[in-house]
Amino acid sequence: MKTFPRKWRGFTLSALAASLLTALPAWAVDPFTVRDIRVEGLQRVEPGTVFASLPFRIGDEYSDDKGAAAIRSLFGLGLFADVRLQVQDDVLVVIVQERPTVSGVSFTGLREFDSEVMVKALRDIGLAEGRPFDRALADRAEQELKQQYINRSMYAAEITTTVTPVERNQVTLNFSVVEGEVAKIRELRIVGNQAFPESTLRGLFDLDTGGWLSWYTKSDRYSRAKLNADLETLRSYYLTRGFLEFNIDSTQVALSPDKSEMSITVNVTEGQRYVVSSVRLEGEYLGREEEFKSLVTVRVGEAYNAEAVADTVKAFTDYFGAFGYAFASVESVPEIDRQNNRVAFVIRAQPQRRVYVRRINVEGNNRTRDEVIRREFRQFESAWYDSDRIRLSRDRVDRLGFFTEVGVDTQPVAGTQDQVDLTVTVGERPTGNLSIGAGYSQAEKLSFIASIQQENFFGTGNYLGLDVNTSDFNRNFVLRTTDPYFTEDGISRTFDLYYKTTKPFTEQGGDYRIVTPGIGIRFGVPFTERDTVFFGLGAERIRVEEGNQLPVAFRDQGGTYVPATIGWARDERDSALVPNDGTLQQFNAEFGLGSDKRYAKLNYQFQKYIPLSKQYTLAFNADIGIGKGIGGDFPVLKNFFGGGLGSVRGFDQGTLGPRSEVVGSTTGELVNIGGAKSVALNAEFIAPFPGAGNDRTLRVFAFVDVGNIYAENQKISADELRASVGVGLSWISPIGPLRFAWANPVRKFEGDRIQRFQFQIGTSF
Repeated sequence: MKTFPRKWRGFTLSALAASLLTALPAWAVDPFTVRDIRVEGLQRVEPGTVFASLPFRIGDEYSDDKGAAAIRSLFGLGLFADVRLQVQDDVLVVIVQERPTVSGVSFTGLREFDSEVMVKALRDIGLAEGRPFDRALADRAEQELKQQYINRSMYAAEITTTVTPVERNQVTLNFSVVEGEVAKIRELRIVGNQAFPESTLRGLFDLDTGGWLSWYTKSDRYSRAKLNADLETLRSYYLTRGFLEFNIDSTQVALSPDKSEMSITVNVTEGQRYVVSSVRLEGEYLGREEEFKSLVTVRVGEAYNAEAVADTVKAFTDYFGAFGYAFASVESVPEIDRQNNRVAFVIRAQPQRRVYVRRINVEGNNRTRDEVIRREFRQFESAWYDSDRIRLSRDRVDRLGFFTEVGVDTQPVAGTQDQVDLTVTVGERPTGNLSIGAGYSQAEKLSFIASIQQENFFGTGNYLGLDVNTSDFNRNFVLRTTDPYFTEDGISRTFDLYYKTTKPFTEQGGDYRIVTPGIGIRFGVPFTERDTVFFGLGAERIRVEEGNQLPVAFRDQGGTYVPATIGWARDERDSALVPNDGTLQQFNAEFGLGSDKRYAKLNYQFQKYIPLSKQYTLAFNADIGIGKGIGGDFPVLKNFFGGGLGSVRGFDQGTLGPRSEVVGSTTGELVNIGGAKSVALNAEFIAPFPGAGNDRTLRVFAFVDVGNIYAENQKISADELRASVGVGLSWISPIGPLRFAWANPVRKFEGDRIQRFQFQIGTSF
């Protein structure tokens, strides 16, 4: 091998030279001991970063292979545009040229997005202020920004990047955007259908060709994710109506030359409609075959229903899991008789082996303590695997509201046949909330709302909140803290400290006030997994400050109240904001104890939502309240009020029921004071807003309301009931749920105060 004399042993190795070291032995260098290492060319990178990447240290022997490895390692950091090695008198000099860093990112021409959204998208691909920059990263950034526009159906968007060098080896980036027009769906066709009209099938899709509300719903903007969801809806529609062999053959999406319009064509093959002829079980069923048969939801003589088949298989798997068989194999095998359009199902099951849970691991809870999650689990370590308890445990953790996602994975334990580990993975969300807002309603006028809440205080699962609410009629200050596990058995404890000032609704107004400072404690006792009963005790000092329009009945009603409460609720609705199915039940009882104001006040509410289809819903509401004085009259300040939104629409808010004369009135003027008995019955037919497609955040409804307020000594009579019919609009707006209603009282009496149009934020029924 040819070598150079020692005095010529200074050399330069670029990245290309490093790759040729082994191929060109004429450039090889004799190994030597490194006496010193110097780094040149650094501006922002710490020298320690370079030294840590070198495969040798002072005193180590240098070789060509180590030099090539050093260059590869330094380039791998992604911080340098060039790396060279020089050797002079056994001193290794590392010469680097740093990649420029990004000193700023700006945008021009943005209208569809806020700049913060685009900055975050670029940060996710590695382009952000302070990070190294190269041209390949800029190209990738352009593609990422274009993808953001494609996701909003803006295919004509053009991005131009301008890179401007600035001092200290930095660059500024400006992305100039020409957004173009939104590509709208011009045509949506379904080809091959025979059993159902094309209009019916298109009505299943969230995507459509647009209408006069498309600016709000954006349903005419193409999205691959939305199209895939619509195709699954179409598939489910057929598979639940007997079309066992239904297939979506192809989907063509065509973009016009100017990228402003799109055409979507879905080609389907329906196949024949099949009726279930029989269902039989095969395999091992733990001697509980009759119990498994009761879980079958596939009905003989009815059309094939894929959902019923899937539900049956899942029910079998879950039932096996309830006995510890975590890996039970359950499959449904169709036996198709195409000649007679009938299908028989064979459900085959093998329970495999029974297992128990060795260990439960918790991951992803960086802030929340392990015990907050573990105490919600009903599946225990060293106990037999129980799928019902695991599913319940997962739901309980999810209902805490501390996490964006909750997953439970099962992993077999290596080297065993009867053990599994459960891994609970959670994604934490911010649980603190600071909100300041304002609202307006016809009844309560302008109100300001401010609140500070922490649902997971210091990761303990405890709640701490401060709420302030002001309006013309209600001004509340409430400080609340809740410990959901005051005892190990899951009994919760809540403290309330409040200061409230109220004025009953009156048309004439008035400057009198009812001031209620108070304190309370409440315990929640879980009687079942779904039902919790609440017990509470409080103390209030109610003061009536006299003023204009003060009802005579309110005089001498101030004093000390000691309310004891008991409540129960069960919410089985599919959504709290836009329910389409399920029920809500609430019961509350309040008893006045330990003072001269002794009473009992009961209230029960029942709501039922019946889905007529994906778009249409029937809703019913019943709200019954009754109060009774103990050893005297029922306290007027605890009365129920009725009329308006939340009661009988079309009548002025809070004006139904008994009235009282005004103090000092010489004309016999009367004002509403509510009553000790309350009845409100409501029915609604809910439909999509015309032009809004399947958007459930904007809906219209027609309603019928019946109800009234009665005095304590007055019998609840149907002859006194008020009634109204009308139409309304509900909108889940950015500022909260809005409801507008126009009502026509169809049963009213002399003296009733009518208000046909009403609106409010956050009112249901």
